[in-house]
Amino acid sequence: MSTTSDARFWDRTARKYAAGAIGDQAGYERTLARTSALLRPGDRVLELGCGTGTTALRLARDVEAYLATDISAKMIAIAEAKYAAAPVPNLVFRTATAEEITAERAPFNAVLGFSYLHLVRDLSGALAHIHALLAPAGLFISKTPCVGDMNPLIRLVLLPAMRAIGQAPYAGVFRASELKELIGAAGFEILAVEDHATKGKEGRPYIVARKK
Repeated sequence: MSTTSDARFWDRTARKYAAGAIGDQAGYERTLARTSALLRPGDRVLELGCGTGTTALRLARDVEAYLATDISAKMIAIAEAKYAAAPVPNLVFRTATAEEITAERAPFNAVLGFSYLHLVRDLSGALAHIHALLAPAGLFISKTPCVGDMNPLIRLVLLPAMRAIGQAPYAGVFRASELKELIGAAGFEILAVEDHATKGKEGRPYIVARKK
């Protein structure tokens, strides 16, 4: 299995993904509001794993430049169709992996990764690359399912079974505590860890980290 096979999975499921409803709309709005408050009008922002562009289209209006990327060309095609219906001049969508992105004129002031890190096969490598893409004191903002903290039946039975029949993508299994350690080891200072779920604890910590 590889990034190429991961991209094929998301290409196959792009239309279904786009048609699906957000599970916790209020929690999602809380995440958007918190992120928007952290971004500044002059920022250059990179979003990794942007999917069909819903978050990018909401946040890009408040910054100088916003590059939204995903490994799935079909996800990006849907995002670009949304963009065509309601253009945001400073927003660009691109099919790319984190490793393929370069800071084209200056480092990014913020890198965003929502429902992204658990899908990365080389998590330590991805975090190191994100660190390199950021300007000094730049922010890495993520909200990541920590499968290791969820019901054991999900990680031991349901997820492997769904992956075996092609109904689930690769998903890394780690706890929130492990994720925080990896982010720190990559050269970040963690500023905040929050739970934006409307009900209960969803196991998706919202983490704000600053490049040292």
